[in-house]
Amino acid sequence: MSSDLVHVIAGNAFALSDTEGDMEVDPRVPAGLFSFDTRFLSRWVLTLDGERLHALSRDDLAYFETRFVVVPGAASHYVDADVSVIRHRSIDGGLHERITVLNHSAQPAELTVRLEIASDFADTAEIRQPGPRRPVVTADSARRQLRLCYQHDRFARETVVTSTAQVDVDQDGMTFRLRVEPDGEWHTDLQVEMIIHGASGRDPRISPEAQRHRLRQSMREDLARWRDQAPQLAGERLSLVRAYDQALTDLAALRYLPLTFGERVPVGGLPWAMNLYGRDALVTCLETLPFTPELAPATLRMLALVQGSQLDDLHDEEPGKILSELRYGESAAFEEQPTAPYYGAADTTPLFVILLDEYERWSGDGDLVRELRHPARMALDWITEYGCPLGDGYLRYQPRNTVSGVANQVWRNSPGAVVDRHGQQPAFPRATSELQGYAYDAKLRGARLAREFWGDPAYADRLEAEAAALRERFNRDFWLPQRDYYAFALTPDGKPVDALTSNLGHLMWSGIVEPERAGALAAHLSGPNLFSGWGVRTYAVDQRPYNPVGAHLGAVWPSDNAFVAAGLRRYGYDAEAAKVAAGMFDVVETLGGSVPEVIAGYPRPLTKYPVQLPMAGRPQAWSSGALLMLLATMLGMRPCGDNLLVDAAVPEGYGRIELRDVPGRWGRADAYGRDGTRTRRSRTR
Repeated sequence: MSSDLVHVIAGNAFALSDTEGDMEVDPRVPAGLFSFDTRFLSRWVLTLDGERLHALSRDDLAYFETRFVVVPGAASHYVDADVSVIRHRSIDGGLHERITVLNHSAQPAELTVRLEIASDFADTAEIRQPGPRRPVVTADSARRQLRLCYQHDRFARETVVTSTAQVDVDQDGMTFRLRVEPDGEWHTDLQVEMIIHGASGRDPRISPEAQRHRLRQSMREDLARWRDQAPQLAGERLSLVRAYDQALTDLAALRYLPLTFGERVPVGGLPWAMNLYGRDALVTCLETLPFTPELAPATLRMLALVQGSQLDDLHDEEPGKILSELRYGESAAFEEQPTAPYYGAADTTPLFVILLDEYERWSGDGDLVRELRHPARMALDWITEYGCPLGDGYLRYQPRNTVSGVANQVWRNSPGAVVDRHGQQPAFPRATSELQGYAYDAKLRGARLAREFWGDPAYADRLEAEAAALRERFNRDFWLPQRDYYAFALTPDGKPVDALTSNLGHLMWSGIVEPERAGALAAHLSGPNLFSGWGVRTYAVDQRPYNPVGAHLGAVWPSDNAFVAAGLRRYGYDAEAAKVAAGMFDVVETLGGSVPEVIAGYPRPLTKYPVQLPMAGRPQAWSSGALLMLLATMLGMRPCGDNLLVDAAVPEGYGRIELRDVPGRWGRADAYGRDGTRTRRSRTR
């Protein structure tokens, strides 16, 4: 199978195939049909008279619908093919595929169409090396149906494939024997149902065809509504407009409905993270507030619903802690992995409070702030209590689950991501710098909410005092005067972890940085050790652990860069912010399509092209959201009471940018910017 995967997504399901539309097991790529962390199809391979088919073209009609045109034979005689096949695939509750066979010759064609079908019911957590499972397979030619069933105790999943055309069904698939007249065609509709026992299914009063039509029409209307409600971008740089449109579409695709919740929330992204991650969802919502604010209230309510309420070492749960991950697969069901749910993240809890406050600033929705008063206060209390195990005022993390838990409970969550400039890992509990910025910001925002919405000025005063003390302490203990930047982290005994990282941008975004030190940070972030030419690296090149293909030791993340650029603008470093934004937009414009999750940190002059990493997902919610946040940063948009303020600083070469109908408490407003000039203008309607 080619590593060039084609995807269709809708809600809780997605399919990944090769460019011919086939799905088959390959340890290098996670192909198949998936829903709620289970692979329901591991083999879906079409042949014609025993030959595999080859792609002529593909038309991606929508994120939930695509069309493959394929022919038998080798590339040398595509042009002479007497038969071609169209595979029209969509996700609409289940997977629907219409196979159309076209006879282009002057003679009737006697053909055998074979579809090989199998399911390994693999858990996405083990997708590279699925464990052995023995599904029960029932072949029923009379009903034109193949049923594959897997059950492990209370965990039960089924895949049911049904054909509208007459077919011979066996244990390994379906065989169609057909005669197609000259210039004629034949087709069948195949419906794949993914059945999760115990979950609600389709309405039995509605026929499958009517159900499919209703769902597809609903998805088309939903996508149109989503795009209509978002601001409209116009500009002289058409590639920027195309990238913006793609990001909006990807964000629409990457919404799903948890089994226990009635509103759609952002998932992480394809292919590894098609489930709820607290960090990814919160960051995505923060990035997209000026564009798709409707994501935020659903995400906040969902995370409040599953907020930690007890001490549970297996799941790293503590009272007030905000979710890290929620999975529904077999390994989660039997706690082979502690992901149903898992709380191993130290940054999600302050980010929850930050998002709640920022959402109200944009939307004016004080009712939500009052509704979530208790979860927000629990989150703030967690920062001070469980999040500060040494009592030194710093937010730290230490996994309770030391067997299967996540060691680094921050966004740099790979095992060796938190090291000093010589590669030494600090002891636990670890206090990384960006956590202190998030905690500082959350306390200030919590104080505003307490004073303005919760009627508790004493609590507000306490939070403000704690924030001021944290800022003073941080600027004393984390600052490295000999290096002119803040330490990456502190060890338990207060020793600085002296690595230079992109965390500096997160600190500026949070506002914890002393103004007189911001210039030095801006110089580091835009200098050659951190800035690759495409974006800011996670880890600077002049340190021993640096690795351009190391996810958190030198690679470049759009989501990270969005916070860096916003932080630079917060402190008035507009040229440096524009440099970061322009590099990131160059990545998207060069690669085309969806924003990648991460690229290698090679210097731009060396590769001349953004190098994607094999583990990188695409599309990813917080990467697509990053492009929107970078656009908002270029335009300098921020809410101020009932007004939208615009202070544009657009990179050279972008010309004029117009963002129309920005939603907020002001109704709708327009924002404008042009390169080469400072623009302070918005128009409210």
